[in-house]
Amino acid sequence: MKYLHTMIRVRDVDASLRFFCEGLGLELKRRDDYPQGKFSLIFLAAPESPDAEVELTWNWPADDGSTEDYGSARNFGHLAFRVDDIYATCARLQAMGYTINRPPRDGHMAFVRSPDLISVELLQDGKLPPTEPWASMPNTGVW
Repeated sequence: MKYLHTMIRVRDVDASLRFFCEGLGLELKRRDDYPQGKFSLIFLAAPESPDAEVELTWNWPADDGSTEDYGSARNFGHLAFRVDDIYATCARLQAMGYTINRPPRDGHMAFVRSPDLISVELLQDGKLPPTEPWASMPNTGVW
């Protein structure tokens, strides 16, 4: 398993970049804007740990100029881990009594929540073909 990134939602990209880059010394690794989804993903990392990234997710203002209220918890998104076999990992977690909130229907991505309700994203190293029971399993709850 390899640790990938931690995602947090931000309200103001410039203010966040000032804090994380100028204040903490993280470096901008890449930025991807998604006009169709109206959001941006900005990846930062410490120079000494370039593979352990912080993902800043910025949801663009709505057409009416309003922004999403993250409250006190919606701004923290998830932890992400690359795994060698997403099906085996999900089966092991499920056998331990954890709910797979977003099953790996596509053979690539799944979400599960920790006992403290922290979302954990599992990403397959490569991609596996869709396999039952995962391929037809519905989402459960939120992640």
